[in-house]
Amino acid sequence: MRRLALFLVVVLLISAFIIGCSQQAKVEEKPEETVPEQSEEHTVESKPEVEPLSPKVKVTVGMKEVVSDAGVLIGMAKGYYEELGIEIESVSFNTGQDMINALGAGQLDVGCTVTASGLFNAILRDIPIKIVADKGINVEGQGYYRLMIRKDLVDEIKDFEDLRGRKLAVVGTASLDEIALDRVLNQAGMTTNDVDLQVIRSFPDIVAAMSNKSIDGGMIIEPFVTAAIEDDIADPWKDPSEYDPDAQTALLVYGKSMIERPEVAKRFMIAYLKAVRDYNDAFFKGINKDEIISILSEYSTVKDKALYEKMYPVGLNPDGFVRMKGIQMDLDWYKERGLLKGDLNAEDVVDNSYAEYAVKVLGNYQK
Repeated sequence: MRRLALFLVVVLLISAFIIGCSQQAKVEEKPEETVPEQSEEHTVESKPEVEPLSPKVKVTVGMKEVVSDAGVLIGMAKGYYEELGIEIESVSFNTGQDMINALGAGQLDVGCTVTASGLFNAILRDIPIKIVADKGINVEGQGYYRLMIRKDLVDEIKDFEDLRGRKLAVVGTASLDEIALDRVLNQAGMTTNDVDLQVIRSFPDIVAAMSNKSIDGGMIIEPFVTAAIEDDIADPWKDPSEYDPDAQTALLVYGKSMIERPEVAKRFMIAYLKAVRDYNDAFFKGINKDEIISILSEYSTVKDKALYEKMYPVGLNPDGFVRMKGIQMDLDWYKERGLLKGDLNAEDVVDNSYAEYAVKVLGNYQK
């Protein structure tokens, strides 16, 4: 009996030892469960650090200093370019083609322009030019670039079909202006061949021609839209969202000399989007609006501060990206009319990498 009792005691001791070791092993295993979560924290990508260029770099920008150039003008006024080591020099050109030639030759860094056959044909010749950001779109219900009709004709020209045979003006053909008017007419199955198309080389002259009743209507941009309405000369007629909702009205373009300097190109885009976001804050959120109007009235061609409260605001994408559908539509239009010397898709002419980089630095705009 004594041997049996001793045997039972030994068995109990061994069992207790095994259980104790098992529990200790479980306790020691618990810290290992948190390792995957800790390692995931180190995979979060941080925003890139952007140092200013040193020494400073001069960047030439071709622009007319209109309100849609706000991304450059506000950035200059608020020092966004300067703080990244960029000095902006504004350059004016007589024609859009002159600007495109300068971009291709490396004599101009950045262009503020619109779509044109010359731009796309330059790209087809392997000249390093790229559309890199939005510089103007129509805001739904507030189109800043639109067809206007003479005020005394609004009871006669009520719908798209009523435009047939009418004398309508654009500032130029084979470019944005003819494309825009053509899309108006497409709503009634027409083209510019179905109207009496007039080419009048400036927007003020188009307004004057409506005033003296030598034309029935024309494609107009702000601030001339507001001026024509206030002077009781023209009616804004239909909103562009009804006939050209995907239009990409104006573009920011990088030339050869900018593409070959990616660090300059990326920093330019950061400053550009910071300024565009200030513009959006002012005109669509009411934040610091007086300050931005003061800047634009000083730096742009629209000097009257009161006009900014009346004008339809130009749309500027705060994240920079162009409307790819609009670009493709323009390319198709040129191609259908034999104005392109080859095949191009939107992806061939647009480089979103600069806007993507700037958004990575600044974060997405909170609308």
